[in-house]
Amino acid sequence: MRMHAKLSFCMEFDMTDGDLILVVDDEPPIRTILKYLLEKDGFRVALAGCGEDALAWLHDHTPDLILLDVMMPGLDGFTVLERMRGQFQTSNIPVIMLTARGDTPQRVRGLQGGANDYLTKPFIPDELILRVRNMLQLSRGQRDANPLTGLPGNRAIEHELGRRLDSGQPFGYLYIDLDNFKAYNDYYGYSRGDRVIVLLAETVNASLLECAADGTFVGHVGGDDFVVLTAANHADNVGEAIKRIFDERIRLLYEPEDWERGYIEVQDRTDAMQKFSPVSVTIAVLGAVPGQYEHLGKLNSVMAELKKYGKTIPGSVVVRDRRTPGDGGSLVVGVPAGDINRDRG
Repeated sequence: MRMHAKLSFCMEFDMTDGDLILVVDDEPPIRTILKYLLEKDGFRVALAGCGEDALAWLHDHTPDLILLDVMMPGLDGFTVLERMRGQFQTSNIPVIMLTARGDTPQRVRGLQGGANDYLTKPFIPDELILRVRNMLQLSRGQRDANPLTGLPGNRAIEHELGRRLDSGQPFGYLYIDLDNFKAYNDYYGYSRGDRVIVLLAETVNASLLECAADGTFVGHVGGDDFVVLTAANHADNVGEAIKRIFDERIRLLYEPEDWERGYIEVQDRTDAMQKFSPVSVTIAVLGAVPGQYEHLGKLNSVMAELKKYGKTIPGSVVVRDRRTPGDGGSLVVGVPAGDINRDRG
């Protein structure tokens, strides 16, 4: 029996930055080639020559992805995969299985057992790297996704904002936030509150379909806060559509008598009853142009200022920054088609 305390070959890997890939294959030439290709593309690589060694190593390490050969002596890839999926620590690690060309039954069995993808041997280097990168991107998105809406979370939002700033291309940045949402939660309960959050997510998607907005990213910051990144020429129309659609739909989540009355009453911290108008939406819109924001912190600072202003206006509202790059002036708010600040649905 193989002793796990003394692995059959080196399992060391570079501790610097970069996604960590565990390669599990009993053929030394395959391991050597995979290690070379992956490290050349910036990944860190750990190696295992059999299933037993791989499982022993996984007791103390959590790679970002595993390349797992199907046909190995001792524990084959299917058995290793089954044991991984049965352990909490390793159950969600993405796995790409390495199979013989044309062996469809093996690929089907692997996918049924929880493999995320497969790669046939002999593999094409460019295909290998693309499959690894695509799987890592998908895995990060799933880990960061909001459990209620399924939308990307803060890390993905920050990455996409940074990417768009670095591109040097203009884009529209919308920050969407609900008003009077806490009072609604206190009055109707958190289950009904979740329905409002889902309604807002559905409203954003409906607005993007209506405006045929291309190049769009939607993220869920958390709670009742959402972000939309879109083409610069779509941003204002998307904001208007979100405002209109949300105001049309929110009444469906109120009891008829509460909606007709126009407010709900909720106790404050002093036990006094306060009246709250229906939940509304504040949408802050920035048009980011090349050279206007030197870094992400500056962009978010301006957005926070704009959002704060919008929250002072009762009812649903779209507000937009009108400063020109480098003018140093005070915040000016408006939209192309009239003064939406006074259009408070």
